[in-house]
Amino acid sequence: KAQKAEKEDILKYNGRWAVEEGTSGNRGLVLKSPGRHHAIAAYLRTIFHFTDKPLILQYEVLFQNGVDCGGAYIKLLTHTDHLRLSQFCDTTPYTIMFGPDKCGGNQKIYFIFRHRNPLTGKYQEKHARQTAEDLSRYFTDRQPHLYTLRLYPDNRYEILIDEYLVSKGSLLEDVDPSVNPPQEVADPHDTKPADWDDRPRIPDPMARKPMDWDEEAPELIPDPAAQRVHGWLEDEQPFISDPEAQRPDDWDEDMDGKWEPPLVSNPVCSDAVGCGQWEPPLISNPAYKGKWSPPLIQNPNYQGQWSPRTVTNPEYFEDSQPFQMSPVAAVGLELWSTTGDVLFDNILLCSDVTVAQRWTTDTWGQRQTPGLLMQLLMATEQRPWLWALYVFTVGLPAILFISFMWPDKVRIHAMFYYRATTAAESFYRWGREGSGVISCPSALLLHAAGPAETPTRSRNDDNAEQKLKAAK
Repeated sequence: KAQKAEKEDILKYNGRWAVEEGTSGNRGLVLKSPGRHHAIAAYLRTIFHFTDKPLILQYEVLFQNGVDCGGAYIKLLTHTDHLRLSQFCDTTPYTIMFGPDKCGGNQKIYFIFRHRNPLTGKYQEKHARQTAEDLSRYFTDRQPHLYTLRLYPDNRYEILIDEYLVSKGSLLEDVDPSVNPPQEVADPHDTKPADWDDRPRIPDPMARKPMDWDEEAPELIPDPAAQRVHGWLEDEQPFISDPEAQRPDDWDEDMDGKWEPPLVSNPVCSDAVGCGQWEPPLISNPAYKGKWSPPLIQNPNYQGQWSPRTVTNPEYFEDSQPFQMSPVAAVGLELWSTTGDVLFDNILLCSDVTVAQRWTTDTWGQRQTPGLLMQLLMATEQRPWLWALYVFTVGLPAILFISFMWPDKVRIHAMFYYRATTAAESFYRWGREGSGVISCPSALLLHAAGPAETPTRSRNDDNAEQKLKAAK
């Protein structure tokens, strides 16, 4: 029976794969059949062991027709002696599952790893928390996107889309359920005592229902102040027998009962405010109180909310290195999607971040439009001498800008000295010395000077100063 069930599981994968050109000059593996199960896998050249180096997994996905409901995640299949890719299906053990998934308005980036319980040897799936980023455009813009998972030996993980970090965390703290179980658990054999009172408030046993409390009073009563509207046709019925109806020829009163014509709206009532027996509208009953119940008071016997005592967890263990997962021998795509033509390309699994970044530059990066800064940096790879040109082009203007904006601070009297002059002297100097002196009558003159000299005062200076004070 087990072999038959396994065979049936394999036969359900009837979706078709193809290698096609998705974007100009680029070919990829394409999931073709909408609404069918697809499975395909390939062995790694060497088995990946989780030691002291990181794991980097990345690949490209292009939803050429968008996607309504379906996944595009990849599985890293666990290395076992029984692994047969010809039998690959949804029950094949995997170490990591990673990638995008969408159904309706729910978009996710899955990162799931299977952790082995060191006590029981059983495996349990651990789900990384979902990112808070808006992922909708990655499923709808019909552009290729690069999905990257990085795992580090210190148990950190990072998830990137198009080299942009969308999620990060710890294998010990940010997965559900937790890798390590709690040290203490509730005692399954502990039961609440029969006399345990966990009611914070109870009905007041001393309260009595008031004598005038009428529990039978209706909530709504006819409005005693209402009067029948003028024009109400109380003698006319809103529905009457259809005068044009005739009994069917095959009507048998013995079998079908007495025939009665169907009811139709009374045409007389179409223009009237109302027909039939008039009844006043209902209003709230001021005497309505409802069913009486005693007020609540604090429970004098309240013992708090009961909870079972805790005991040492018999299944407790501590795994401080969940990064050391089961080795990986193959990669596989086991998918179902309502939309076809999902393209996969450039699948990479390695242990060197630099290699992965270079691989990205040479594949996915070649089809992106680099910015000006990236183009300049890429140009230096083949022309290292450009660095000198960049430094000269950028550095020289920066130096000049700093020099003009922040000049050396000097003492004013080191470059200029002041002397009072008369109006006549000022005009005389202006005429004789031209632009060498900038002056105004009865004002201070500013002379360009070399080394500072001690200003001297003459009698003319004193006279000019006195005239200047008098003018003021």
